[in-house]
Amino acid sequence: MYYWLSIGLFVAAYVMIIVDKIHRTTVVWVAAALALVLGVISQETAVKEAIDFDTLWLLIGMMVIVGIMRKSGVFEYVAIWAARATEGRPILLLVVLAVVTGLISSVLNNVTTVMLIIPMTIAVTDRLDISPMPFFISQIMASNIGGTATLIGDPPNIMIGSATGLSFMDFLVHLSIPALVILLVTVACLAVIYRKDLKVNPDKMQSVMELNPLDYIKEWAILKKSVFVLGLTILAFIFQQYLHAASATIALAGAGLLLLLVKEDPEEALLTVEWPTIFFFGGLFVLVGGLVANGVIDDLAHWTLGVSGTNPVKTGLLVLWVSAIGSAFVDNIPFVATMIPLLQTVGQLTHMTMEPIWWALALGACLGGNGTLIGASANVIVAGIAERYGYHIGFIDYLKIGFPLMILSIVISMGYLYLVYWM
Repeated sequence: MYYWLSIGLFVAAYVMIIVDKIHRTTVVWVAAALALVLGVISQETAVKEAIDFDTLWLLIGMMVIVGIMRKSGVFEYVAIWAARATEGRPILLLVVLAVVTGLISSVLNNVTTVMLIIPMTIAVTDRLDISPMPFFISQIMASNIGGTATLIGDPPNIMIGSATGLSFMDFLVHLSIPALVILLVTVACLAVIYRKDLKVNPDKMQSVMELNPLDYIKEWAILKKSVFVLGLTILAFIFQQYLHAASATIALAGAGLLLLLVKEDPEEALLTVEWPTIFFFGGLFVLVGGLVANGVIDDLAHWTLGVSGTNPVKTGLLVLWVSAIGSAFVDNIPFVATMIPLLQTVGQLTHMTMEPIWWALALGACLGGNGTLIGASANVIVAGIAERYGYHIGFIDYLKIGFPLMILSIVISMGYLYLVYWM
């Protein structure tokens, strides 16, 4: 009974999110409460196993850092600089910001990157008086693609690297090329899709060109301290495997240090946290935890491997596609956590070369997050920040753009895997 009840609650919540009549945080919070009350998942299991506190504390820590940085005026500075560098041409600006987002995500992580880039985007689009929606969608997709390229770019890669011993350089060598190709193809497609939607008033463009970016730095002391702490935090993320520190520990340490240096009131700093987004993730973790606890995710993983048998090409391609479609609709963290031991067992039983299979899992899980608005953490973060500024990203509106481009990225990944490893 609990097996089907866990599926029913998840599907019902998903339908309500798609309908978009009730705020998604309210939807998942009520559904998660029902899961606990009805016994789909116990509170102990939810707290100890389902809720990924590392992700939640990572988000809170980085939100505090970004909230303090915002006071310095640095986002307005970068926005004006970017607008001037592209001469106020919106399509070129969209391309530049998307590529920069992708590159930063590869050396930082996709969640932290969008927290930094979205406030800048809102500032520059406000100056040019154009819709930020095309920029939001392009930066969501670019952040997830860029995060695919390295060990630290996206949580599934961290999990795979930890379980298999694959290093930062292994991920960089094997995944950076397909990630870069997919990023360029996706950004080019987005530029074509939005070419008619982004029109700038020449007077607005001229007024932006006359602005001096330095005039928008309001607090030099906060800026210097924020850049210093952010730099330390980024370095810690890059060398995370050598520090043996969790992502949440690094983010919280950075936030605490910045609070100490700028003597910020903690209550005021915590007001900058996107709490509806944090609680959305908490509820979603409980719902997905119900699927995991009742064997739904495990059955899906076993079916995947049962279909492919011992053929490495079939196994790799099936893992790629199932991971992509699954990660678009279900959080990729529990899915990858289930797939890892199953793939390890398959490798032991069949003695097939497993490294290409791990790359298939990484590509599918990371890129699949681009399929829907709740497919990856970065997507939900962007939607939450956008709502704070008065912009609503609809589930269906995103799906129309994100899902086809996600499928295109998986087709490119399939070609890469076949040509490089199985031809």
